Amino acid sequence: MRHRRKGPKLNRSASHRSAMGANLATALLTHGRIQTTAPKAKLAREVAEKAITLAKQDTLHARRQAVSLLRDKDVTYHLFENVGPAFADVNGGYTRTLKLGPRQGDAAPMVLIELTRDPDLVGGASIEA
Repeated sequence: MRHRRKGPKLNRSASHRSAMGANLATALLTHGRIQTTAPKAKLAREVAEKAITLAKQDTLHARRQAVSLLRDKDVTYHLFENVGPAFADVNGGYTRTLKLGPRQGDAAPMVLIELTRDPDLVGGASIEA
């Protein structure tokens, strides 16, 4: 039975799904928008929205939880300094998903997932690796 088993398996192991979710959310928070398949976008949305909710708290514990979730200190710093304050007055719904149609090679449903606030303001230029 699948009771309380959240999300699709995506033909990956649990550790691979977790790492992929962290990588997709990191890319989303870094660039403001990413293009991916629909199931992967759902996974990225879950992780990114949880991280943004943590960033709105701006406590040491929330920062540690965000680093554990995203696995990148530079992106976590950007999240708490820029993204969190941008969404301070919003209760959820930090991302939007736009359908793009099927992918050329395998007809996988492609989507554009982006932050609802201005991606140029929130993502990109302020992160230095």
